[in-house]
Amino acid sequence: MKKICVVTGSRAEYGLLRWVIKDIKASKFLKLQLMVTGSHLNNMHGNTIKEIKIDGFKINSKIKILSKNDSEIGIANSIGLGIRQFTEKLTKLKPTYVLILGDRYEIFSVAIACTILRIPIIHLHGGEKTEGAIDEALRHSITKMSQLHFVASNEYRNRVIQLGEKPKNVFNVGGFGVDSLFRTKLLSKKKLEKELNFKFLKKNLLVTFHPETLESKKTNIKSFSNLLISISNLQNTKLIFTLPNADTDNNIIKKKIIQFCKKYKNAIYFKSLGNQKYLSCLRYVDAIVGNSSSGLAEVPSFKKATINIGDRQKGRLKAKSVIDCKPNIKSLRLALGRIYSSTFQNNLKNVINPYGKEGASKKLVKILEKKNSIDLVKKSFYDLKF
Repeated sequence: MKKICVVTGSRAEYGLLRWVIKDIKASKFLKLQLMVTGSHLNNMHGNTIKEIKIDGFKINSKIKILSKNDSEIGIANSIGLGIRQFTEKLTKLKPTYVLILGDRYEIFSVAIACTILRIPIIHLHGGEKTEGAIDEALRHSITKMSQLHFVASNEYRNRVIQLGEKPKNVFNVGGFGVDSLFRTKLLSKKKLEKELNFKFLKKNLLVTFHPETLESKKTNIKSFSNLLISISNLQNTKLIFTLPNADTDNNIIKKKIIQFCKKYKNAIYFKSLGNQKYLSCLRYVDAIVGNSSSGLAEVPSFKKATINIGDRQKGRLKAKSVIDCKPNIKSLRLALGRIYSSTFQNNLKNVINPYGKEGASKKLVKILEKKNSIDLVKKSFYDLKF
């Protein structure tokens, strides 16, 4: 049996990987190994390893690499610590493949360790662009260290091939987040309110804002402060905040969210909603506001609006339900007004999600069951013919 070692380092990433893990575990030809790292093991980010345990998955290794220091130096040190610890644990587990998703720095350290240890990498969601974040460079670097690629669209497949990867090893299976929302049993509005201990109002917004990691702390503080000012006077509107990822300068945004929720009775925050509650929230809110990739990849399937702030997601495919706006008060208020206009609401009915439909996880497993890992480590650069 081929041993597939899946690595997860954040709540958002686990939401995309959950069904991949389930389908690998259920396969007669694949053996699941699971490594948990990053914010999953941090109480400030909700200690979300609890969700993985509730799902019944055996965890083979826990890799603690997060630093209390959320500066560039702290992040760089976490990468170094990750390389050392992943190298040690992977040497013991001896997987056939390591499966990783996306572009976060925790995952970058896994990819480096695998490359040195000559372990083939399966990379999910490569070929995408996020020009406002350091993730952009990390993602393309991970692509070059990986042997098998599972992407969300033909545009992303072409970009991975453009990076020199052989077409026969690049598979367009659709978005794993879309797959997750179609396969997850969502909670009723009444049950969700009970579990989260709040009541939805006439209008409801889910706010998810992360630092733009290519911007300065001063710029990130200004952008988020403008967002808070823009939503502070909204009438009869429930504001549901999720705390930011473990990115550079995330602590200042956390503090501002907590202070805002203490001041405004219509605002509430969660360290982590968990996959089921997060997707269920998307079902009942009017829009998601912020700069999360979820607003582009999953929310359009609910026929709901996304206000996408700033450049963090610049370059990604976007449905017509996405409203791009600058991080200034005038632009934010115009976007907030637009989501409730009758014209925009009517157009939402015809929105098509560019990240496809369900089925990504099962397609991936079927391909892995047949794929031979021999000689995958030795790659030749695939040149495009002009």
